[in-house]
Amino acid sequence: MPNTFKNKIKNGSNTSANAFATVYTCPANTTTVVLSINLCNTTSSQINVKIKLIGDESGFLGFNIPIPAESAFEFMAGNKTIMEAGHVLQVSSNSANSLDTIMGIMEQT
Repeated sequence: MPNTFKNKIKNGSNTSANAFATVYTCPANTTTVVLSINLCNTTSSQINVKIKLIGDESGFLGFNIPIPAESAFEFMAGNKTIMEAGHVLQVSSNSANSLDTIMGIMEQT
């Protein structure tokens, strides 16, 4: 099983407030290790961010995470999350056009 390291980027410059945007969907026949999730507030006001993992069921990895104006937050901080084929990771912000997200992942195929 080869391992491939990748970044997945979601530019949040065209998103609605409180709407979930898909950052990554795990492909068929793949297991993915999420190594990092960087959340960047691109506005001049604080935002609150939610991170949701959808698989057989859905649950929040983070809920109402405050990110100060024009700053970034590393959510994973050394932890790992495993995604299986078909799992989806989504993010949302309480403010429109405010959140850029970068995931560092390792796909095993």
